[in-house]
Amino acid sequence: MLYETPELDVVDVGVLHEIDEIRREMADVLRAPKRWSGGLRRTTQARAIRGSNSIEGYEVSEQDAAAAVEGDEPLTADERTWKEIEGYRRVLTYVLRMATLPGFTLDAHTLRTMHFMLLEHDFSKSPGEYRRGAIYVQDESTGRNVYEGPDSDDVPQLIDQLMQVLAASTDEHSLVRGAMAHLNFVMVHPFRDGNGRMARILQTLVLATDDILEPEFSSIEEWLGANTRDYYDVLAATGQGAWSPERDATLWLKFSLRAHHQQAQTLRRRFKDAERIWAMLDEIVVDSGVPERSVDALFDAALGMRIRRSTYINRTGVEDRTATRDLGVLVSAGLLRAEGTTRGRYYLPADKLRVAMSEARGDRKLADPYPDLLQQIRVELPR
Repeated sequence: MLYETPELDVVDVGVLHEIDEIRREMADVLRAPKRWSGGLRRTTQARAIRGSNSIEGYEVSEQDAAAAVEGDEPLTADERTWKEIEGYRRVLTYVLRMATLPGFTLDAHTLRTMHFMLLEHDFSKSPGEYRRGAIYVQDESTGRNVYEGPDSDDVPQLIDQLMQVLAASTDEHSLVRGAMAHLNFVMVHPFRDGNGRMARILQTLVLATDDILEPEFSSIEEWLGANTRDYYDVLAATGQGAWSPERDATLWLKFSLRAHHQQAQTLRRRFKDAERIWAMLDEIVVDSGVPERSVDALFDAALGMRIRRSTYINRTGVEDRTATRDLGVLVSAGLLRAEGTTRGRYYLPADKLRVAMSEARGDRKLADPYPDLLQQIRVELPR
């Protein structure tokens, strides 16, 4: 038995409709070639990587997460953290690239392969293998066990059942299917380590098969990373300390829809910001006389990314000497400022670019489709 999908009420149906409308609006924008879409994809994927790993205590800067997406070396992350980030990046990239291809099959073997990719750097965590004993989730602030997964002997059957549910033909909304896949996986806790990250990747995988919006823009991993305490609370309120699939999952489903709604609002605003920022950069390039090929790097800087010479070379295709000259011109024009030593040097937005960014960005306030939900969750927390 797995957690069953709760019946949607009229509010849920309305929230789903609003999310779909925002996602269709963004999909319509992406259908026409946009010069800024590549940069926004990179930063969106980087934020998903950073968000999901921060929940597990692997903290990296947005710039290092972007370096993982680009295949570059980290600027500040330690070796252990970087290996975790690289593993997650591999699995997420696999999902984003493979899940939409004809013939892709999601089954228990695929899940275990993904888990191996996630943790192959540390064989002490048994990558690709189901756990063989009991498993507990601890509250790190108190050291108290707050959840116990089902018996390890039941894990293979439960995962097979979950895969059968996801393979079945249904008219259930993909956001709902993804939410329930996430919940059931994280409650089964089939592996010794990496269960939270795998559950969030599984949700993204389910959404990757959705025809509305590109997979990079469907994930809620960034939002969950920014709302970790609430995420833990709703799982605790739903599970009540132990594997109990007979319990009602309504609070979890509403929480997941709330996450999608607010993440969609954030991305819609970023799309609009990107259009305005790129238009301003076109004007700045003309007025400042800097190379036109530098606009892409300036756009990444405007999104908060650190610019390195290696990244600039990869993006523009210029030679090393030309890249050095271009970056020097951007510094002289007051658009970028250099930080760090020669070998580890990177570039950040300077005053002129920061002013343009500030003028181009829209309202960051988010509407809450479930204004009373967090209070309802806290009432249901185990005592």
